[in-house]
Amino acid sequence: MGDDWRALNLANWEARVPLHLSPEGYDLASFDDPQYLSGVVRYDLPRLDSIADLDVVHLQCHIGTDTVSLARLGPRSVTGLDFSPSAIAAGIALAVRAGAAVRFVECDVYEAVTALGVGCCDLVYTGIGAICWLPDIRRWAEVVAALLRPGGRLFMREGHPMLDTLSDTRDDGLLVVQYPYFETSGTTFSEEGTYGGPGTVAAPEGVSFNHGLGEVFGALTAAGLTVTAAIMKDSLRRCSSAGGPARDPSAPPHPRAGRRPLQLSSRRISAVCWPTLGAGRVGPSRRPSTTSGWRT
Repeated sequence: MGDDWRALNLANWEARVPLHLSPEGYDLASFDDPQYLSGVVRYDLPRLDSIADLDVVHLQCHIGTDTVSLARLGPRSVTGLDFSPSAIAAGIALAVRAGAAVRFVECDVYEAVTALGVGCCDLVYTGIGAICWLPDIRRWAEVVAALLRPGGRLFMREGHPMLDTLSDTRDDGLLVVQYPYFETSGTTFSEEGTYGGPGTVAAPEGVSFNHGLGEVFGALTAAGLTVTAAIMKDSLRRCSSAGGPARDPSAPPHPRAGRRPLQLSSRRISAVCWPTLGAGRVGPSRRPSTTSGWRT
C-alpha cells in the first residue's frame, strides 16, 4: 500500500477535528474547572501510579484532552505528539484555555525520536484506539524504547485485538471472525460518522491495522522492554462525561467499533492490561519498559 495509508488516515483525522471541537463533540468546557480530568485519564489513574516530577510524552494525543489531564497530575513536563496539524492546533488552544503547561508537537509517531530526542522522557503514555492506526508494531515499539530513559516506563491501554477481527454487521447474534488478527498491510474502510460528535466526516476513508497480542508483546520485548504487569477486562470501557457525548470521546475511535465485548489495559512493561496494556523498568539492565507495565 506504500504511504497511501498515511495520506488517507491524515485526511480522515483532519476531517474529524472540527466535529470533535463542536459543542456536541468533546467536552472541552469542563476543562475550565482546574480539577477536571478526562474520563480516559480518570479511568487510568489507579493503574498509572504517580507521575509527579516525571517527563511525560503522550503519543497520538489528538486534540489533547488526555494530554492536558496528564499535566494536571504533577509531572515535570508533558509533551503531546500527533500527526494532524488541526489536532495540534486544538491541543494548544485547549492547554491555553486550561492554563496547562503542555508542549504540542506535530509529528508522525515513527519520527518521534527525531523530533523529541533519544531518552527524552520517563513515561510514554498511549491511549485506547491508537496502535490500530500504525502499520508496523515493531517499529512503534522501537520508537517507544528510544524515547524512554533508563528506568522509564510505557503505559498503554488498548482494546483486545480479537475484537477487531469480528464482523459487526451481522443481525443473527453470532460472533464471526471477518478481519485479520495478525498484522497485515491494512484494512481499508469508509465511515462517514465519528465517535466524538455528530456530523459527516468529509474524508471518510482510512486504513486500520490489527496487531495480535503476541506481536505487541514480542515487539516490546524485542525493543528491550520488560513487561511488569498485564490486566485484562471483560468489557471495553466507555466513560460518560457531563455535558459531553454519551461515551467518553477519547474512548476507542476504531472504525469497526460496533460490538466490543472485551477491553484491555496496560502500564509500564511493568504492567500490561488487555484490554489495557503497560510496561515498566527492567531493573539492573536499565532497559526501557512498558505497562500493563513496561519498564526500561
